[in-house]
Order: sequence, then C-alpha cells, then structure tokens
Amino acid sequence: MALANFTSAPAFLLLGLVDGTDTHPLLFLLFLGVFLLNALGNLTMVVVVRSDGALRSPMYYFLGHLSLVDVCFTTVTVPRLLAGLLHPGQAVSFEGCFAQMYFFVALGITESYLLAAMSYDRAVAVCRPLHYRVVMTPWRCAALVAASWTVAHLHSLLHTLLISALSYPCPAPVRHFFCDMTVMLSLATSDTAAAETAIFSEGLAVVLTPLLLVSLSYARILVAVLGVRSAGGRRRAFSTCGAHLVVVSLFFGSVLSVYFRPSSAYSARYDRLASVVYAVLTPTLNPFIYSLRNKEVKGALKRGLRWRAVSQEF
Repeated sequence: MALANFTSAPAFLLLGLVDGTDTHPLLFLLFLGVFLLNALGNLTMVVVVRSDGALRSPMYYFLGHLSLVDVCFTTVTVPRLLAGLLHPGQAVSFEGCFAQMYFFVALGITESYLLAAMSYDRAVAVCRPLHYRVVMTPWRCAALVAASWTVAHLHSLLHTLLISALSYPCPAPVRHFFCDMTVMLSLATSDTAAAETAIFSEGLAVVLTPLLLVSLSYARILVAVLGVRSAGGRRRAFSTCGAHLVVVSLFFGSVLSVYFRPSSAYSARYDRLASVVYAVLTPTLNPFIYSLRNKEVKGALKRGLRWRAVSQEF
C-alpha cells in the first residue's frame, strides 16, 4: 500500500491556519515577526555557545543543541504557514507531506528529550553540586544528546511508515498548516487501528518518559530549594524554575492534548491552535527563558560585540 501511495502520489491541499480562501496579511506579519525572532534568538545561542570558551559547561552544551533543534523545528512548518496566510490551499505532494511529518515529529521528540536532559543537569547541579563534574561528564552529555536524536528519529520513522501506508482520497483537503499525524489519520479511508494503537502505546511511552524525567528533576530541585535558608536565594530559584516549568507545561500539555485522545474527538480548529503553541510559541520562548536572561550569556554576548567592534577598527 505504501508503494502504491508513492507511485500514485496523491496531492494534499493544506488549507492553512484559518478556514476560508481570504488572505490574512496581518497574521502573516505577526507570524513572520515571531519566526524571525525565533531564528534570531536561537541562532544567537548556537553561535555564542560554540564560540565563547566561557560557555563550556554541560548546561550550555544542552542549550546549544536545544536552540539548533528549535530553529529546525519551526523551519519545518512556519514557512508553509506563512504561505498559506497569503495563498490558502497550498498543494503538497505525498512525498513532501510525509517528509514534513517525519522531520516535525523527530524534531519535536528530540526537543522533549533535550528538555528532560536539561532538567536532569539542573537537578544534579542543585542537589549534588560537589559531584556535578563527576556525574555530568562530557561523555555522558554527548550520550544523552545522541540518545535523544536516536530515539526521536526511530519513533518518527515508525509512525511515518504506518500512517503513509494508509489510503487517502485524491486530492485530500488538509485542515491544518502542515501535515500532522492526527490530521492524516482523520483523512485516511482505510483502517487506522494499527497506527492509532502505535500512537497510544509506543507514542505515549516516548512522550511520557521525558515528561516524567522533567517532573522528577524539578521535584528534587523544589525539595532542595525549600531547604535553602536565604529568602533571596529561594526567591531567585523559584523565579527561574517557575519560568522553566511554564514553558515545559505549555509544550507537553499542548502535545498531550493533541496526540493522545481518540480520533472521534478530533477537532481541526483546536489542533491548529494547540499546534501554534508547541510548534511556534515554545521554540521562540526557549532561548529567552533558558539562556538569554542568564548573566553568563549576556557577558558572552558583550564580549562578542566588543571583539567585533575592535576587529572592525583594525
């Protein structure tokens, strides 16, 4: 069936973020601004982490990878979202649709595991500061990142193969701004039981694992912070952890509400709005919440700007 789908190559029509055939220039400008802000913030973090020797700790190693994933994550979907706001009804081939699905799912799961690795790193730094360098070795950090990428791509490959093997009408209108798993399942004309079972079993386990790790890490941090005698120290820790938890809750909450419910409860309008949260909003917030407010990152940015100014003088 998958081979037949590829050879017949049915076209899908992405109807975009908003129903109807009208253009939406104001929404286009809004999302273009968010996309550019995302690219600026995340690419700045990638460059700063790789170029400044003072940012060689495990925390910034993970942040650099998270920023790279966030740039790629939004690049998979936002350009088509922008095109759909000006020209509704974008045609996309079978191969293009499922390639987009593959990379979107892989990058989204990679992000969730990187968030878990970052929370584990912070828990070790707060709860076992004397053993931090022994626990968070360069080898272990690299292994955590490699495992995040590997698990995510295997997970994405499984679901993409299962969903691409289904039959679809030609042409099929996709009430979304990208080819998402839930949308494609709702369009399929063949039996979707195997794909849905995989999503609710393997998929739920893959998503809940990093969520559980994040929850346990921040619970340990909370217990450690409550033991701090300094009121100022507790306030700073709660402020930082609170911002992190808001972003994590937005990401995991919107993902769980979209992908892990019966297909009979599918709502195109809700899925599109929730997708904006985890596919556009949280990747844009991540560099500003996790790193660009940090004194060390600000210092690295100032050093980089000073070095550039001096080099231009000569």
